[in-house]
Amino acid sequence: MADLIDLRSDTVTRPTAGMREAMATAEVGDDVYAEDPTVAALEAEVAALFGHEAALFAPSGSMANQIALQLLVPPGDELLCDADAHVVTYEIGAAAVYGGISSRTWPAVGAQIDPDVVAGMIRPDGYFAVPTRAIAVEQTHNRGGGGVIPLSTLRELRRVADDHELALHCDGARIWHAHVADGVPLAEYGALFDTLSVCLSKGLGAPVGSLVVGSAEKIARARFVRKRMGGGMRQVGVLAAAGRYALAHHVRRLAEDHAKAARLAEAVAPHGVLATAARTNIVPLDLTKHPLDAKALAAAARERGVLISVLGPRTARLVTHLDVSDAEVDRAAETLTTLLRA
Repeated sequence: MADLIDLRSDTVTRPTAGMREAMATAEVGDDVYAEDPTVAALEAEVAALFGHEAALFAPSGSMANQIALQLLVPPGDELLCDADAHVVTYEIGAAAVYGGISSRTWPAVGAQIDPDVVAGMIRPDGYFAVPTRAIAVEQTHNRGGGGVIPLSTLRELRRVADDHELALHCDGARIWHAHVADGVPLAEYGALFDTLSVCLSKGLGAPVGSLVVGSAEKIARARFVRKRMGGGMRQVGVLAAAGRYALAHHVRRLAEDHAKAARLAEAVAPHGVLATAARTNIVPLDLTKHPLDAKALAAAARERGVLISVLGPRTARLVTHLDVSDAEVDRAAETLTTLLRA
C-alpha cells in the first residue's frame, strides 16, 4: 500500500513525526477516574474553542454522536435528520439499538437544507404520536460531497428548534473544514448547537478520537453514557496528545487539502462526472451518464496505483488529506482523466 495514492478517505492519515513525539512524551493518568491531565487539557481546549462549558473525549466519532443523541432524545422519542446523515447511514442503527431512538429523515440534499421542510416534519406531543425531540445536521456533509451548510441556514434551524423547544445537534466530524472554507469562527458554530461531536482522526490527522461538546451538566451525564457503551479509557493521554498537536498544527493547513481537491475536481469536470462543486476536501463523482460504473472505475484506478471510494453503483468519492502530496494529486488527476476519457 505504500506506493498507492490513497484518496479513499482522510481517515487513512498517519501521525506525523511531531505528533508521534507529542504522544511519546505525554503526561498520563487514569481517565476513568478523570485523572489524565492531557485528556483534561484537550477537553478544556475543545470546549473553549466552541464556546461551551465542557467536552468529553471518546474513542470514535460514532460513539461521540451516539452519546450526544442519548443526551438529547429519550428512548422512544424522535430524531430528525437527513436521509444521508452519518448518524443513520454509517452507524449501524446505533441510535435505535443503544438509545431506543426513533428517527425520521428529510430527503437527502446534502448541505442545501430547507429549514421550512424540517419545520414541517416536527411532531408535537399528542395522542400516541412519537414526539420530536431533536434535529441533527452534519457539517461538513460527507455524502453531500463535503458541502458546507451556510451559517444562515444553521441560524434558521436554531430558530426552528427554539420555536418547538427542540435540541439541535451537530455531527461536526469535519467542522474544521467548514471553519477554514467559510471563515466562520468555531465559537459561532458552537453557539448554535446544544451538542456537537468533533473528530480529530480525519483531516486533522490524529490516529483516533472525537469529542462530545456541550454544557457541564450534559457532559457529566455523557461520562456515564460513555462508560455504559464501553468507552471508558485509562492512560489515554497518549492519544489526547495527538489531538492537541493536531489542533495546534493541522487546522489551518486544511486549506491545502481544499486546494488539492479543487484541482482534482477541475481535472474530472470536463468528463461530466463531478456531482457537485468541491467546497472542501471531498470530490464527489456521479457516473450515471458514464460508461464506467463506480466499481469498474475504482478497480481500474487501483491497477494504476490510485485508491478511491465506492459509495454506490454509480457514485464514487475522492478525498484529499495531509498524506497526499501535490505531486500525487497531479498523478491521480492524470490517471483518473485518462480512465474517464477512455
